[in-house]
Amino acid sequence: MFWNTKLECMPKEDLRSLQYRELKSLVNNLYSFNKFYHDRMKAQNVHPDDICSLSDASKLPFMYKQDLRDNYPTGMFTASNSEVVRYHVSSGTTGKPTLVGYTRNDLEYWTEALARSLTSVGIGNNDTMQISYGYGLFTGGLGLHYGAERVGATVLPAGTGSTERQIELIKDLDVTAIACTPSYLVHMGGVAKKMGIDFRRDTSLRKAVLGAEPWSESMRNHIESEMGIKAYDIYGTSEMAGPMFTECEERNGVHMAGDIVYCEIIDPDTGENLESGQKGELVVTMLKKEAMPMIRYRIRDITSIDEEECACGRTSPRISRISGRSDDMLIIRGINVFPSQIEYTLMQIPQLAGHYMIIVTREGALDRMVVQVEIKEDAFSDKVEDMNRLRAYVETQLKKYLNIAAEVELKAPGELPRFEGKAKRVVDKRVI
Repeated sequence: MFWNTKLECMPKEDLRSLQYRELKSLVNNLYSFNKFYHDRMKAQNVHPDDICSLSDASKLPFMYKQDLRDNYPTGMFTASNSEVVRYHVSSGTTGKPTLVGYTRNDLEYWTEALARSLTSVGIGNNDTMQISYGYGLFTGGLGLHYGAERVGATVLPAGTGSTERQIELIKDLDVTAIACTPSYLVHMGGVAKKMGIDFRRDTSLRKAVLGAEPWSESMRNHIESEMGIKAYDIYGTSEMAGPMFTECEERNGVHMAGDIVYCEIIDPDTGENLESGQKGELVVTMLKKEAMPMIRYRIRDITSIDEEECACGRTSPRISRISGRSDDMLIIRGINVFPSQIEYTLMQIPQLAGHYMIIVTREGALDRMVVQVEIKEDAFSDKVEDMNRLRAYVETQLKKYLNIAAEVELKAPGELPRFEGKAKRVVDKRVI
């Protein structure tokens, strides 16, 4: 299904021409009327006249999250206070929070992007969709809420928390689709089992739109095999507007609507552009944002771009599943380790549940990585030798996939903390 066939199936050359026109207009406006971008472009020795093709975007300077923090709260805005109709604020867990502003047009494009996305996974006016992302300062809840209403779905704004009540609502109201973090859906599955509720047998829930935290294909397989719910990836950051782009029914990459965003992949170390299909760091230029435009924003997510037309008929580029972040990569004894690699390995072992933590410490000059993971109830044993055998097997598999040794601590079902929002998987206690 398509929400806007003209834009979603636009011929590639027409799409690139549209992107170039939008980019050229954006660069001209920001150079002329925005001090930050004017000064940044001059420092890079680039002028709007130098942008003669879409590929010339690579001449423009990068933008970083630190720029948003340095200009907090509204130093990056290009809209007046009377034009801004909403704010969202990041958590600021790694520094000053970042503030994002929206004009009415910004909210409209965000909602339309989500209408396209939800339509592409088959969600429409026959669905009841439960939004179990946080509402308020976080962008996830309100974004999905308005997108679901736009396609005609009945929306249940559950937010986070009160998990047993949420499960009861899923059952009582015949909820067919849910939007939340993958870790919260796994948590829901565990709570439902304790309540004697089988999602397959006792509910109408069949689709989940999952994001806001990294998750692996193995986690998708775990959710689908354990709960009978078809899981779709959604992507977006608060700086872009919020979660806005999803996979389609083909589930072969997230469609990045080309009339809204222009994507590049760069080498995270050199900043040089990489070819289509090569894995690197995602850089986005938001072509239509009014309150807080973004040119060549370095998101830090590691992925690749597929420029080929999707089997579904959509022509926008697709990004592959995020394999990690250039800024959350752990360097353990000189080896690069992404948390997503650990999750992938753990999810291959049928005795393990979907809950894990990675604890990194430094003893003297030596890094020590401990992976704590819960065992499924039917795999738990009181026999020490059985648990030692399983622990040794997990350690062997981690070493095989990571090329580095990790200690494993097996945890009983329910022993690790649960997260209703983004899961905190890594605790790095090293003093670097």
